[in-house]
Amino acid sequence: MIDVLIVEDDFMVARIHRGFVNDVDGFRVIGTANCGEQAIAAVGELQPDLVLLDLYLPDMFGLEIIPRLRTAGHDCDVMVISAARESEAVRGAVRQGVVDYLLKPFDAEDLRTRLEQYAARRNNLYAAVVSGQSDVDRALARGAAPAAAPAALPKGMSVETAELIERELRAADGSLSAAECAARSGVSRVSARRYLEHFSVTGRAEVSLRYGQAGRPERRYSWLDV
Repeated sequence: MIDVLIVEDDFMVARIHRGFVNDVDGFRVIGTANCGEQAIAAVGELQPDLVLLDLYLPDMFGLEIIPRLRTAGHDCDVMVISAARESEAVRGAVRQGVVDYLLKPFDAEDLRTRLEQYAARRNNLYAAVVSGQSDVDRALARGAAPAAAPAALPKGMSVETAELIERELRAADGSLSAAECAARSGVSRVSARRYLEHFSVTGRAEVSLRYGQAGRPERRYSWLDV
């Protein structure tokens, strides 16, 4: 079980994120914090494996928390969940070694995909023996195994469906939305979105946004020949 601390200043948003996390197999929320100082204290008390960190906190910028945690000897992983879109924030998060950076707003499937990918990388990293460079690459989410490899798929995903979604994405003239991919492949839109996000997280598909007249932009996916 991976223990999670949520750092979010809006208590209603924190409650929603708690529900999202607790719905993912193998994860549980063990606490929340609504400011930076409270987050640092909570990490010391609760010893979480993973911190979901907002950046816009009332007492400090979220990235300031990470070096203080390391100085105090805490080695928990950090996943940024924020509306911060500034390139400086993203570069700073990468330099601080965050395991992922998820932009708000997002839905449950967005977070589920990233948590499952994090769990897979964590399992690779904590293997008893690193037999070669390929093990290191998998732990760092580089040089990922082909989609057909069962070990590359999170729990609940099938090799057959992954191959089906990959074929449709490769055959598309341009990009596909989750709805379009679902219609072509015959799976549900939720399932198509989950596999598409998996391909995006593992670097095999690229996501672009198409803005319409109103509402949230449409996420579109195109296959990357890497």
